[in-house]
Amino acid sequence: MPKIKTKSAAKKRFSLTGTGKVKRHHAYHSHILTKKSTKRKRNLAYSVIAEKNNERSIKQMLGVC
Repeated sequence: MPKIKTKSAAKKRFSLTGTGKVKRHHAYHSHILTKKSTKRKRNLAYSVIAEKNNERSIKQMLGVC
């Protein structure tokens, strides 16, 4: 049986942690930053763990499970 190809878009946007959780970046941090507060921009800069209900579909796109 052939290998499952990884979706290129998912490969660029998500990564897995050591325990198998999906890590993602926040949206709205690329442009029009002048009207956003410093606190908001700082919080958008950090990566977070993806929601549990999206984890299965993201892992499928990454070719993990």
